[in-house]
Amino acid sequence: MKMLALALLGVLLAVALPTSAAEAPQNFAVLDAPAAVPEISFADGAGQPRTLADYSGKVVLLNIWATWCAPCRKEMPTLDRLQAKLGGPDFEVVALSMDRKGPDVVKKFYAEIGIQHLALNIDTSAKAMFALGSVGLPMTLLINRSGKEIGRLIGPAEWDAPDMVDFIRGRIAAK
Repeated sequence: MKMLALALLGVLLAVALPTSAAEAPQNFAVLDAPAAVPEISFADGAGQPRTLADYSGKVVLLNIWATWCAPCRKEMPTLDRLQAKLGGPDFEVVALSMDRKGPDVVKKFYAEIGIQHLALNIDTSAKAMFALGSVGLPMTLLINRSGKEIGRLIGPAEWDAPDMVDFIRGRIAAK
């Protein structure tokens, strides 16, 4: 009888406890093993050169987007809220614009929709998009502290949804 009670308790706990921190949200493709990320370069909002190496030691959510991309525009506030919630010494959302018209277009867009927590990063050449193998926009890579890709999502997402936040928190905690 005691064994049956323990077995039932185990089943109830398994059903009741959330497992979202370990499970990838829908459409998020997690790699079997972390993979090298091609070297990409871009500029920050002040025009200073940047690379992903600048974020070494952090988990990075690299979002490739453009102001002319309707799904990108829709997801940007969710990325801003994710950065506000999790951003810091262990995590950074790097929103990398592919706008060829330069940073002023991105600054205007950020102001229009109230982006407050995302830094402006831009690659007017769009070379990063091709180097990363993007088949469309938006595309987002999750990169571990060692600078290796651990997964990606092609298309828009609700980045501040509870399952997504839990999933990313789990990756941040996995030092």
